[in-house]
Amino acid sequence: MLNVSVVGATGYTGLELVKILINHPAFNLTYIANSSGDTTIQELHPCLESVLSQDVEKADAKKISEVSELCFLALPHKTSMSFAKELLALGVKVVDLSADYRLELETYEKHYCPHEDKENLPSSVYGLPEFYEDEIKNTNLIANPGCYPTATLLALMPFVDYIDNGSNIFVDAKSGVSGAGKKLSETTQFVTINDNMFAYNPMKHRHMPEIQEKVKLIKNKEFNVSFVPHLIPVTRGMLISIYTTLNTGIDAKAILVDFYKESEFVRIKDKPVDIKSTAGTNFCDIFVEQNGTALFINSSIDNLLRGASSQAVVNANLMCGLEAGLGINKIAYVP
Repeated sequence: MLNVSVVGATGYTGLELVKILINHPAFNLTYIANSSGDTTIQELHPCLESVLSQDVEKADAKKISEVSELCFLALPHKTSMSFAKELLALGVKVVDLSADYRLELETYEKHYCPHEDKENLPSSVYGLPEFYEDEIKNTNLIANPGCYPTATLLALMPFVDYIDNGSNIFVDAKSGVSGAGKKLSETTQFVTINDNMFAYNPMKHRHMPEIQEKVKLIKNKEFNVSFVPHLIPVTRGMLISIYTTLNTGIDAKAILVDFYKESEFVRIKDKPVDIKSTAGTNFCDIFVEQNGTALFINSSIDNLLRGASSQAVVNANLMCGLEAGLGINKIAYVP
């Protein structure tokens, strides 16, 4: 058994991490923390009453290094990098769920804030196992991708070689309210989101440069990505619709099937995908349709799991020499 810690247990992704790790056959959850401490996991999350009895402590890097070999950081950007820096210096492996290590320095500082851990940033590995599995197995620092880039990149990447450099790619993205986090805002309160749906940060969302950067790094292609996210009145789930134009005639379905034939957590569908079928799992479901050179790609994930916590555990599994799917749920929350 490998001892692991979770820092940032208050939020939704922290809760999902704890829920996965409770039953993980190879990870022993030895330490749970948030910014304040002085509570228990049952008080913090009443849904865990009679399931897990454990104190939630105030986060302390030295204590973590004494009781665990790996730490999941479910913290906001900027807060996460300063804590990760301490942990790495103490020899603790880190899976970071924030944006702090996902982007190259110039891109990060343009869209977030000055970076406080330039030393470790170049050695971080982007935690999308379908493209970086070998690197994930040989690092101590995983930058766990965001939910929107995960669902978008998995759908788009099989077709990048058949789209001209500089082409326009339009991404219509829809997310459940849990993707906005636990903190209440005007847009997430019941009277605003119930029976409602709306776009936010169109063409300006921070995940747009993340998508563009990863396409360039993985495939050496540059596209004009127009990314428009929407909030929809469901708790969890993410639906991505991508529209672009091919530069040649292809059998898109055959290419998609071949591209992911070895992928445990990508399922190719014969009909447009839905969010319910991936809820509660680490699966990404993908559907593709074409009309000549016009291409439509449709994907769905659970934003809290494949878009955050279960993907983080898959990355930790690989980093620790375990099977990728160990301890990961494959049964959806249906109905």
